[in-house]
Parts: sequence; C-alpha cells; structure tokens
Amino acid sequence: MKFLSFILVLFLVSNLFAGEQSFPQGYPKDWWKEIPRSEAKDWEILPQDAKEGEVILSKRTELGVFSNLAFSAFELEGVRYHSIEGLWQGMKYPDPELKDDPRLQLSGWTHKRSEVYLLSDWDSKNAGTEANAINKKAGIDWISYKEKKFNYRDMGEGSRFHLELITKATKAKIEQNPKIKELLLKTKGLILKPDHKQNEKDPASYRYFDILMKIRDAE
Repeated sequence: MKFLSFILVLFLVSNLFAGEQSFPQGYPKDWWKEIPRSEAKDWEILPQDAKEGEVILSKRTELGVFSNLAFSAFELEGVRYHSIEGLWQGMKYPDPELKDDPRLQLSGWTHKRSEVYLLSDWDSKNAGTEANAINKKAGIDWISYKEKKFNYRDMGEGSRFHLELITKATKAKIEQNPKIKELLLKTKGLILKPDHKQNEKDPASYRYFDILMKIRDAE
C-alpha cells in the first residue's frame, strides 16, 4: 500500500514539473494562463493555445495592450489618437480638410472624424462598423489620410500605403509609451501571435503581431 502511495506521489510530482516546463523560462507564466473553453468568445484564441516558442497577445493578460483596440495614447504627425483602431476607423469618416470629400454629403454619421480618433476598445471598432455601412451604401470603397484617398484592401498601392501608415503609428505608440515599449522588449525570443482568428486574404496591415515583432527585433 505504501509502495502504491509512493508511486502516486511520484506521478503527481512529475506531472507538476511537466506543467512547469511547459512555460518558456524567463517569462511571466501568466502569459500562458489557462482559460476555460466555455468562457472563450467565438473569435478568440486563448493564451494556452500558443505553440512552443509562441505567446498569444491575449486581451486576458497584460499583453492585450498590444491590440489595436487597446487604449494607448500617441501623437502622429501633429494629431493625437487614443488607439491604433481609433486612427484606422477614423479614416473612414468625412474629412473636413479633404477637398470635395463626398462623405461630407452623406447622412447617418453619429461621430465626427476627430472624435473617432479619441476612441479605443470596442467603441472604436463599432464606430468603424457604422462607417462601413454608410460608405458601402454610397459605393465608397476608400478611406483617407492627410488628403490622400486610398483603398487599403486593394492588395496593391493602397494596401502598401496603409501598411506603412499603421507601422508608423504602431512605432509611435511604442516609442511614446515607455511601459508598453518595455513590455514589448520583454517578449524578445518569442513569436507573437494574435488572440483572434485571421483571414489569410487580409492585407499585411491586419497582421499587427508581425508589425510588432519587426519593431521589437529592430531594437
């Protein structure tokens, strides 16, 4: 009986250490914390779904600050934004500085462009959904930045310009928020992965995790 008890203890201890070894050394274990599947959103990739050498930029951990949705105030070319998403979705709104912007003639807007720039989290995402509906109805498939109109999903010049812009904005976010930069550098050695499902047909600007790794690894 004592022998069986000893074997059981060894089994439990070995499993315990096996679990310990599943976390990469030198990083916070919380980055891979187990979340019940029943609590997952339909779009969500959970922290524990990371493969060896990976970490999920989950909104359930401190790494959620790297989401485009996260509040992270920064300034870019003289304009203040409260999130990358605020910039992204704000470009879909009428621009008073864009000559003959046809969006100014459309109805249904509940936000001004400048207001969307200062949104974050799901408020910024929802503002974009609203703009999508209005623009689609009017046959508008472009957005604008600094008087430049472009289709960021054309997989051509527009997509390249958008990638450059979002990369520039992400760099500003990192450089102007020391704690976020420190956290990003802390992930060195790991492959950053998104916490939501990706569509391979989307432009490169959607791959915020790749953008972050390029910024991090250039340091």
